[in-house]
Amino acid sequence: MKKAAKKSVLQVCLLSPHPLVLSEFERVLKNPAFKLVSKQLESTLGPDLRHLEVPKAALYVVDAHVARPAAGALLSNILERNAEARIIVVAEKFDSGESYSLLQMGAKGLLTYEEAREQLPRALPLVAAGGFWVPRAVLSGFVDSILGGSQGRRLRADTSADLSRREQEVLNFLLENLANKEIGNKLNISERTVKFHVSNLLSKFGVRRRADLILLCYQKRSATP
Repeated sequence: MKKAAKKSVLQVCLLSPHPLVLSEFERVLKNPAFKLVSKQLESTLGPDLRHLEVPKAALYVVDAHVARPAAGALLSNILERNAEARIIVVAEKFDSGESYSLLQMGAKGLLTYEEAREQLPRALPLVAAGGFWVPRAVLSGFVDSILGGSQGRRLRADTSADLSRREQEVLNFLLENLANKEIGNKLNISERTVKFHVSNLLSKFGVRRRADLILLCYQKRSATP
């Protein structure tokens, strides 16, 4: 009789200046699927967070109840030490400017404290698998802001993956925000064939939606020196 496959345990580092917030995160994530390590931040000053020794983990939950520049310093610190880290930021609320800034810095998830109580256990596995946990309106607005500027046009030259020539062509047009029919007309292929290539692209990049793909390509470009 075969043994059931053992589920992998996700290593999660919780970072907050407040012990009560850490306790609440620990309560919400009390599950064998998560291996937790908590670290209380003794300072909320950007220079201190920039050089803080952070525990090694695959996933980080960052309490952004600090000035946004300080939160940015902490995110930069984590990603410089561990480029593969996936970060979810939790705060009281986010306006569009703050959300866009955190996404540009490399955050993969944004949750309010209230949302985190219910959604954090579901968000962590999805983010660990390469997805994004961001309100649809925020993600769409961020993608629109990318596509509306010159940085959106530069994306085409900076994306890289194991793509066929046709997939690269379809990706280039996706990053111009063209619809499947428009892409088909540009490449002289059927809309159904475009859908096939789009599906392959989403699979190769490990995301579920076009907006996620554009955001991922943007973050890869931003991370390139």
